[in-house]
Amino acid sequence: MLKISDITMKNRVVLAPMAGVCNPAFRLIAKEFGTGLVCAEMVSDKAILHKNERSLDMLYVDEREKPLSLQIFGGTRETLTEAAKVVDKQTNADIIDINMGCPVPKITSCDAGARWLLNPDKIYEMVAATVDAVDKPVTVKMRKGWDDDSIYAVENAKAVERAGGQAISLHGRTRVQMYEGEADWNILREVKNAVDIPIIGNGDVKTPEDARRMLDETGVDGVMVGRAALGNPWMLYRTIHYLETGENISEPSPQEKMDVCKLHMDRLIDLKGEEVAVREMRKHASWYIKGIRGAAKMRDKINQMATRDEMAAAFDQLGEEMQERQAVST
Repeated sequence: MLKISDITMKNRVVLAPMAGVCNPAFRLIAKEFGTGLVCAEMVSDKAILHKNERSLDMLYVDEREKPLSLQIFGGTRETLTEAAKVVDKQTNADIIDINMGCPVPKITSCDAGARWLLNPDKIYEMVAATVDAVDKPVTVKMRKGWDDDSIYAVENAKAVERAGGQAISLHGRTRVQMYEGEADWNILREVKNAVDIPIIGNGDVKTPEDARRMLDETGVDGVMVGRAALGNPWMLYRTIHYLETGENISEPSPQEKMDVCKLHMDRLIDLKGEEVAVREMRKHASWYIKGIRGAAKMRDKINQMATRDEMAAAFDQLGEEMQERQAVST
């Protein structure tokens, strides 16, 4: 089992903290599919301190999601630690995670996210200050390095451990790679062998078999699933089942996909209101229907829809059409 400080997860599968995706609507589905730990999308320290309404809403945690890790990012020790105190005392998150891996220029240009990968001393300073300021366990999500000439993953991980960090989620790509190319799993093994705190591997876990191979080849304590779970929370459930039993469960039927897609939409509506939720659901719907026959045409229609009922009817129609095709083929 994966254990961070005194928090024991029921399995070693972790949902990555994907920006614009991992709000309570999706996190709760991931938890219902069995995920051991879910991670919330990152929130700016300054936005928390300025009491930005949208950012404060992102700190909401449904009790059913726990255990949950809430991620913050920032550029100065003062703002980061003050925001961490808010998360520590005013939310029911279980873990405070510091983002040191986001490769997006608007984050790195603020001396935040992956920018810290170039400076193990700053990582030590920021993590140590945060650990001293809060009671909840502090963890870090980081990348292999900034670029191929600046790979300090081992040094950075040692700095996190020395500063009192309780775990590290490590993505096997550099900041320059963004999400392109292959993730380097060798660096996961190197870091795991260099520190005693738990390491959660991230990058290119696309199938349950990938998760098993990552655990076996690198010795990491957990596997983090990100893009493979977009529109596909079954990937989480199937991975958990495969790691526990060695049995590979089949993919869900189109009707099952559409049913969960509707559930996701309705939870988003409860969270954000119909207008915002339906607009946001367009991208999720395109992920849910990916690979289904007729998906491209349906995606074009969905992108024009503005109401919950329109979208729900489209999901029902697609599910019924696929069921009929399957019935005819059998």
